[in-house]
Amino acid sequence: MLGGRSPAPVYMGTPLSIDAIRGSIEQDMREVDQVIRKRLHSDVALVRQVAEYIINSGGKRLRPALVILSASAFGYHGTHHYDLAAVVEFIHTATLLHDDVVDGSVLRRSSPTANALFGNAASVLVGDFVYSRSFQMMVEVDSMRVMRVLADATNVIAEGEVLQLLNCHNADLDEQNYLKVIRYKTAKLFEAATRLGAILGNASPQDEEAMASYGMHLGTAFQLIDDVLDYSGDRQQTGKNIGDDLAEGKPTLPLIYAMKHGNAKQAAIIRKAIEQGGLEEFETVLDTIHETRALDYARNQAKAESQAACAACAVLPHSTYRDSLLQLADFAVNRSS
Repeated sequence: MLGGRSPAPVYMGTPLSIDAIRGSIEQDMREVDQVIRKRLHSDVALVRQVAEYIINSGGKRLRPALVILSASAFGYHGTHHYDLAAVVEFIHTATLLHDDVVDGSVLRRSSPTANALFGNAASVLVGDFVYSRSFQMMVEVDSMRVMRVLADATNVIAEGEVLQLLNCHNADLDEQNYLKVIRYKTAKLFEAATRLGAILGNASPQDEEAMASYGMHLGTAFQLIDDVLDYSGDRQQTGKNIGDDLAEGKPTLPLIYAMKHGNAKQAAIIRKAIEQGGLEEFETVLDTIHETRALDYARNQAKAESQAACAACAVLPHSTYRDSLLQLADFAVNRSS
């Protein structure tokens, strides 16, 4: 175990932007970007066009940053973390391409989705290309442990996508099962990213599990705040319309909580909105969410996840990389986009 276990750390400073947090690994992220651009190459023009569009559409590059920060926190000095950071970003990109087709989304990060521009068929097929390219790259690292982590993560993410599909328009989904969807669909790749960094840094099994726990809790907090922002965010900052989840019939935590704690009439309106989709009763649903303090509840659950992520960092010695991981946990719950 590195440096000995210390009391659970916590970031006490002013909330930072994702760009400020990534300052300690700015050069590393440039290296990752170079790998991404090199490995996106294809002789098929449409593949290059669609893949480059989604990669360059303004994402936070949070998952690849986690690979870099985790590996660096354990003293890794090679170059495989650049390749694996790109692999993680490619897996994420592929899921976005497929997700937007499944959800029928036309807007992401204030820009048209790839499927809106290039069509569903192109988005699905290029998503397959990006997935398969990620597997080519992970094989090149020549580590069965790394391949197992990424193969398992990709499989769990696919299960999470199916669970979300099955739960669409399901007004009976409870909090426990909703959190299961989050941990499969979103948090699993965060978990894989921080675990990969620990593996590259030759962390002990206990420390590897601690970093995997950090990633899982961070990813859960991140998604819960996404749920909050769907009913409170600014379109210019979030890049999506308020109420998009409700329009698609997705029962997220604010809806689950508001339905449980509202009166019978309010619960019935939310149930109908989830089961039928659309935004006909959106203002009434939004009033119920605010009246039951459902957003406060979801935000507090996210804060608890963030605190658990910080606690997992107790295995790490003091460094700018550990500080950045703590700052990311704070950013996850204090962001506006």
